[in-house]
Amino acid sequence: MTRNHRTQPSRRAVLGGSALAALAVTAGTGTASAAAPRASWPTEFPLPDGFLPEGITIGRKPYAYMGSRANGAVLRTDLRTGEGKVLFAGGTGLVSVGLKLDDDGLLYIAGSTGIARIHDSRTGELVATHQLTEATGHFINDVILLGDRAWFTDSRDAVLYGVPRGRDGAVRALPLTGDWVQTPNVNNANGIVGTPDGRGLIVVSSSPGVLYNVSVKTGYATKITLVGADTVVNGDGLVRIGRTLYVVQNRLNIVTVFDLDAKATTATLRRTITDPRFDVPTTAARFGNRLYLVNARFTSPQLPDTTFNAVAVSL
Repeated sequence: MTRNHRTQPSRRAVLGGSALAALAVTAGTGTASAAAPRASWPTEFPLPDGFLPEGITIGRKPYAYMGSRANGAVLRTDLRTGEGKVLFAGGTGLVSVGLKLDDDGLLYIAGSTGIARIHDSRTGELVATHQLTEATGHFINDVILLGDRAWFTDSRDAVLYGVPRGRDGAVRALPLTGDWVQTPNVNNANGIVGTPDGRGLIVVSSSPGVLYNVSVKTGYATKITLVGADTVVNGDGLVRIGRTLYVVQNRLNIVTVFDLDAKATTATLRRTITDPRFDVPTTAARFGNRLYLVNARFTSPQLPDTTFNAVAVSL
């Protein structure tokens, strides 16, 4: 079910097939400005008390967008100054978890309780709402842009959902088959990025700590062989830059860095990134030569006066 759709098609809606194919290859790369952040740019900035952050996304301009689990609010922070302002105030019953920013200014948000939302990143205006599942028994967790759809994970069901980008159209449900193992009563599908060739999706299943390569045509999931690591347990947000995959392992307070083979069926551990400022980071986004992460602080009290922040580390 969709509501409040934009009346005019976005740039994505009118692109030809060849152009879409070229754009698809960049999905999951954390595309950002080629200019590196200056040394004077802050590497840590505060979020509102009680914000309960989990998702972060950055586009070509130096602005980070972060979502709130408390009320679905969206905060936009200038990476050059660390100053933020509320773009969308949220509301009762709303949740904002994973986010992705499109080049045409649309912000796609995983809404946890069965909902996917699309906002105008300039004004915060709600452009569209998609009811993907029932509210109970599901956890719409993260999102990535690939081709003409935004793909959302459901951590409590073995299904991905493809939402048309910036235009009306039917939502596509893609059941996960093949090697996929759905473990009951825990979070499974979480972070998601496109494969290096732009033809599939890489999904992390958090509790068992498994990476999968998923065909967007069939939903067939192939387990990615890990070399140098047993699992990626607590795997949350994913960032891919070329054939380098960054896996945020939230409660372990680390980011594991893997080299993918050409077909993204093997991931070889290269190194790990950690920082004393990590406090259960959940998701990450790249800008220039930095990786920006939000600290969800799941092991701390989640109260209205709990402090939160975002930090940056060098790639």
